[in-house]
Amino acid sequence: MDKIEIIKKLPTPCYVIDEQALINNLEILHGVEEKAGCHILLAQKAFSSYCTYPLIAEYLSGTTASGLFEAKLASEEMKDRQIHVFSPAYKDEEFDQLIDICDHIVFNSFSQWKHFRNRISKDCSVQFGLRINPGYSEIETEIYNPCAANSRLGITLENFEPDELEGISGLHFHTMCEQGADTLERTLEVVEKKFGKYLYNMKWLNFGGGHHISKPDYDTDKLISLVKKIREKYDVEVFLEPGEAVAINAGFLVTTVLDVTRNGMELAIVDTSAACHMPDVLEMPYRPFIISSETAGVLPYTYRLGGPTCLAGDIIGDYSFSKPLSPGDRLVFTDMAMYSIVKNNTFNGMPLPAIWLLKADGSTKLIKEFGYEDFKRRL
Repeated sequence: MDKIEIIKKLPTPCYVIDEQALINNLEILHGVEEKAGCHILLAQKAFSSYCTYPLIAEYLSGTTASGLFEAKLASEEMKDRQIHVFSPAYKDEEFDQLIDICDHIVFNSFSQWKHFRNRISKDCSVQFGLRINPGYSEIETEIYNPCAANSRLGITLENFEPDELEGISGLHFHTMCEQGADTLERTLEVVEKKFGKYLYNMKWLNFGGGHHISKPDYDTDKLISLVKKIREKYDVEVFLEPGEAVAINAGFLVTTVLDVTRNGMELAIVDTSAACHMPDVLEMPYRPFIISSETAGVLPYTYRLGGPTCLAGDIIGDYSFSKPLSPGDRLVFTDMAMYSIVKNNTFNGMPLPAIWLLKADGSTKLIKEFGYEDFKRRL
């Protein structure tokens, strides 16, 4: 049976993680690791469904975390792999725990580094780094641009303090989002121009995330060449921490049509909410793809799909289909593994979708389902 027909039979709404698609991505990333001699880390902020962590650990060097909870998750579920953490600022009461968990801790400012360095014991094996802001990014969506004017992320050259680098073993930059090796090449030119002289005294450089390495048109040869160039020129280890490249096209969100009405156009209410279950649809914004659909007007029957919440703007988008929609029909959204499960919420008391695993052999496994108590405990 076709895998789409298999997952259409699952109770909705539900996320489905496609194990084989995940493996395909991981094989590409592992190939880059081996050929470039770098380390690739899973950015948990994009995908942290830890049921797949043992699989990911077979291919990648470890994970990166945005704080204590993600670091703890990695330490519990992906053992014997590196854990890197970066936060714009750390809490005093959490820092000692991070020291025990992490291999690398990256600070966002010299003031944070000065605040915490006296708490670090002489026999500490953790490596410490600083996030730099090269002031260059090609990200057009402002909310995702870490190099926008007055950004709180990273240390600009004007605020860099060369005399305070004792104890710092690496630098980190993150300036990309869903971009290719050409963008990285132009970014590295700026990074080297501004901060290259400090790299000669470092042990590692982290290129951050936003690298679309597993997309079909990504130039992996160029990436490998860029990594090798930096490694050889500065004698440093190189890390990359993609999130989307690990989970891109490796998940689905299955929904059921609940009602069909009309107000100037055909409207379909589904049991999935853009606001609750795929918030990037409203935040990014973007239009998720539905299997066997087209944009409005291409196929005979066009509908505006919306969620069941009271938010007037809980609109997923306009889609056309070859047949009319009816209550009970199943629709399958693609590319729903990343930035969906990690960002969902229970606004309006909306139930969270269950999480299923579509295994490589075609079988399905329920990973987790949620009920009223999950909603209540958050309040």
